[in-house]
Amino acid sequence: MAKVIDESIKKQLSKRMDFFLKYFPVRVRNVGEDAVEARQLIWAFKDARDNAFEKVARMTATHLIKICGEKIKDIVFVCVPASTQDKNESRYKAFCNRVNELCGILNGYAHVSVSGERLAVHEHRKDKEKTLVKTQVIEFDEDFFKGKDIYVFDDVVTTGASYALFANQLETFGGNVLGGLFLGRTHYKYKK
Repeated sequence: MAKVIDESIKKQLSKRMDFFLKYFPVRVRNVGEDAVEARQLIWAFKDARDNAFEKVARMTATHLIKICGEKIKDIVFVCVPASTQDKNESRYKAFCNRVNELCGILNGYAHVSVSGERLAVHEHRKDKEKTLVKTQVIEFDEDFFKGKDIYVFDDVVTTGASYALFANQLETFGGNVLGGLFLGRTHYKYKK
């Protein structure tokens, strides 16, 4: 089973993945003003502050028009959900509506929701210890995604695992994920 999961993740990570900004975590010191500005925009977007969604929506729509062309009106745009329904709504509802208005892509926001959290037991290989953690429960309108081409958005990509798992889930419903688009990609070494 693990090999199948690994292969499906590799499949998603081999698809087109574009990002707008280099994101340097705070622990990466001595970065330039460009990195500080990128960090501030990403944080403002994630926190739904300062109308950041408008700037990000314009960047996103412009990019999607460029890569999708005339086919854009037949493609679904959907975001990897935030950790809670409240965060998901404040971060993505207006953003997805605006991207739809700007470029005509189909808005998938209403077809994915965060219904809560559940406890999951994780076993650790090294010390054979078990821990309880909360995991996100996402609900999908499966029929909506069936047979559709899909572009997935997430705010920041580091390893791509969240994006790949989400994309895999969409494809189990019969959707076809074309690729991922990200506001920022995590970097750890700053070069001018």
